[in-house]
Amino acid sequence: MQTLTLDQVPAAARDELAHFIDSRRAQVAAIGGPVTRAVSHLESFVLDGGKRIRPLYAWAGFVGGGGLETDEDPAAMLRAAASLEFIQGCALIHDDIIDASDTRRGNPTVHRAVEKVHGDNGWAGDPAHFGESVAILVGDLALVWAEDMLQDSGLSVAALQRAREPWRAMRTEVIGGQLLDISLEATGDENIELADSVNRFKTAAYTIERPLHLGAAIAGADQATIDAFRGYGRDIGIAFQLRDDELGVYGDPEVTGKPAGDDLREGKRTVLLATALQRADERDPAAAAELRRGIGTTSDPAEIARLAQIIAETGAVEALEERISALTASGLAHLAAVGTSPEVTATLTDLAHRATARRR
Repeated sequence: MQTLTLDQVPAAARDELAHFIDSRRAQVAAIGGPVTRAVSHLESFVLDGGKRIRPLYAWAGFVGGGGLETDEDPAAMLRAAASLEFIQGCALIHDDIIDASDTRRGNPTVHRAVEKVHGDNGWAGDPAHFGESVAILVGDLALVWAEDMLQDSGLSVAALQRAREPWRAMRTEVIGGQLLDISLEATGDENIELADSVNRFKTAAYTIERPLHLGAAIAGADQATIDAFRGYGRDIGIAFQLRDDELGVYGDPEVTGKPAGDDLREGKRTVLLATALQRADERDPAAAAELRRGIGTTSDPAEIARLAQIIAETGAVEALEERISALTASGLAHLAAVGTSPEVTATLTDLAHRATARRR
């Protein structure tokens, strides 16, 4: 294949995903029509939305780690990078069930879309339960297909062996991060360090850190390069999630595709909330008590707006912005230590700024 520029990777990864799904159609159809219908929801979810930043980061790690100077097939690397989209598909489909979300990227979530099909056809049983059941299985299939796509990518045996560490760690981390997230929600834990761990493992690791690690490992990069890429990925990934925490309270629904104050409504135990509670305890105990009473217990727009106001008045948003800036600077310092190509450096620098300054 002709060597890709980094800005060509997202579209090329989508093409590889479409090809992989096409290669599974006969197998799926042989199982039965209901399976074909269910898989169509996965196909739409994976192909029709998202920025495909995980394949882009994996490709950047491969190029930055010297992969194009090796005998490793770039086309095989692209397929391996594209497989990360199935892991994201699994994570998001299941996350939407856990959060009881109605929309994702401005469209109905998979479980809600399937629920509607059930209701429209007048099938037996509870439409909501059916929708969730199908979505769980579709998410499971996405995780299986991620493994299939990696193993069938055409990478050398040695490259697949090098890929094992980041690949295995990434899957355990994202599931562990999700488990930690729902546990903090259930217990009401206000520990900032634990909220930080959710950000690290639920989002940062599988979004940026491990994809970069995966690409660099496949390239056969040295440990210093891998460590620098991971440092960049960890810091930029956490900053990315901190921005997401802010958007979960103050984001514009027309831009984010989610209702305003969604994290407050769901009772998400974010770093923003933990910081606000800590500051309110010190400065305004009455406001802290009001915040604790309201988080995860109200969906009234006026009450949600009041909770958002309390958080802002504690100075937690400013503290969050300072941390995002510090993490961005730290991540870019790790990148500078790699000494990679100008194209990779420029792209990762731009991605860092876009990830941490985004409004959706």
